[in-house]
Amino acid sequence: MSNENGRRGNLIIVSGPSGAGKSALAASVLAAVGGIVFSVSHTTRAKRGGERDGVDYHFVGRDEFDTLARSGEFLEWAEVYGHCYGTSGHTIEAALERGDDVLLDVDVQGAATIRGKRADAISVFIMPPSYRILRERLEQRKLDKDYVIEQRLKIAREEIVQYRNYDYLIINRDLSEAIAELKAIILGARCRTSVRVESARSIIESFGGMNAERA
Repeated sequence: MSNENGRRGNLIIVSGPSGAGKSALAASVLAAVGGIVFSVSHTTRAKRGGERDGVDYHFVGRDEFDTLARSGEFLEWAEVYGHCYGTSGHTIEAALERGDDVLLDVDVQGAATIRGKRADAISVFIMPPSYRILRERLEQRKLDKDYVIEQRLKIAREEIVQYRNYDYLIINRDLSEAIAELKAIILGARCRTSVRVESARSIIESFGGMNAERA
């Protein structure tokens, strides 16, 4: 099944160090680009600030999370900073079949797992412009205690070199420029010849069918 354009959706993975700006980028692109949905992950951590259940995350207890993991519900899952995060494979597949693109925000470990399972996934790494600026961003958002910030920076040192494993790299110096680049990646992916085969065949039929294509 697909949308009226006969297109199957693209799976867009966005990942990078905590504080690189993934959430702001995702929110802006989702508001500006039609035909794309956000994959809402399951997590065992508590809500932060104004987060909403079913919108930002599906907030579940550890027992429920473990049950979902054992049943094979998750395309990938991991434990990070003592909390579990998981991506529903069934939900993603349903959206792709509808013709919607799916934007997925996961850490580098989750991205590696998904790339291993889904060769069709398009991966984008979001990199901060420097270590100093990343520290400032983590401190300014006031979501974590000092020791947690230090943990995030330590992990960022390990994650940052993983950019080589991704299809695209966005260096988030300026948010508006980074948004424009992510939009370009998503829209460009929709124009790939492999994605538009069915639409092309329909048009060719109007020119006289497959004989026209062989001409």
